[in-house]
Amino acid sequence: MNARIRIGEREYTADLANGRSIAIPLHFDGPQPNAYGVPRATSRHYEDGGFIGDTRLGGGCNFETVTLTPHCNGTHTECVGHIAHERIAVDSVLQPGLLPAMIVSVTPEEAMHSPESYALVKEEEDRIITSAALQQALADADPAFLEALIIRTLPNDRAKRSRQYANEPAPFLSIEAMHAVNALGVEHLLADIPSLDRAGDEGRLSAHHLFWEVEQGSHDVDPARHSMRTVTELIYVPNGIPDGRYLLDLQIAPFVADAAPSRPVVFGVSATI
Repeated sequence: MNARIRIGEREYTADLANGRSIAIPLHFDGPQPNAYGVPRATSRHYEDGGFIGDTRLGGGCNFETVTLTPHCNGTHTECVGHIAHERIAVDSVLQPGLLPAMIVSVTPEEAMHSPESYALVKEEEDRIITSAALQQALADADPAFLEALIIRTLPNDRAKRSRQYANEPAPFLSIEAMHAVNALGVEHLLADIPSLDRAGDEGRLSAHHLFWEVEQGSHDVDPARHSMRTVTELIYVPNGIPDGRYLLDLQIAPFVADAAPSRPVVFGVSATI
C-alpha cells in the first residue's frame, strides 16, 4: 500500500504495507530485558473454581493474567506524568498518526574522558551519549523529519533484547545532549536504553526533567498546560534498518497511566522527483 505524503516542502512516498517494528518482543517464558532488577514480566493461566484458562490443561480457551512493570520489562512509552505529582496519562498525551522521524546511530563515550556533563559526579563505569555525537550524526538531517528522533547506540548487538541492566549499566544522555535534542524541536524521543538518565541518579531524572521542561527537583506540572512530548525506551533497532528518514507509527497499549507498553513501527520513505 503506497502513500504519497507531503512533509515540509517536499513530497515523499512510503510503502505502508512494509513497516518494521523496533519494539523488543516480550517473551513471558523466555529471555527478557530488565532494568533496575525488578521482577520479570509473567503470564499465568487464570483459574476460578472449575474454570482453567489453559487448553493444555483441559480448558476450553487460553485465558491469562499478565503481570509486568512497563518501565522496566520491555519497550515502553512514557509521558510527563512519569515525573509529576499530577496523574497525567500517556494515552491522553500521544495522539494517533504517522510521525516524521530520523534514525541515527551514535557511539557512547566514556564519561570521564568527555568534556560533557551530567547532573551528578561522573563515575568510572559511566558512558554517555553526547551532544557532539548527536550533532555529527544529524549534520545532514532534514529538520522536517525531526518530530521524532530514534537513537541507536553502537555496538548494536542482539543481546540488547534480553540484557539485564542491573548487571550491565547502560549509557545515558549528557546534559548537553538533552539541550541539543530540545534545540532540534524533537517531540518524541526514542532510544535503545532503559532510561535517558543514569540508573543510579538519586531519583533526579535530570534528562527527563529537561526534555519535559519541568524544573529540576520539582514534580509540579500544570494538568492543563503540560508537555505533550513522549519518551520511548528499551527499543531495539536491527542493523538491517539504516540510519535516515522514516515515518513512525508509535503504537501504545491504551493504559491510563504515565507509561504503557509500546510498539514503534517505522516505514521507509523516498522523495519524489
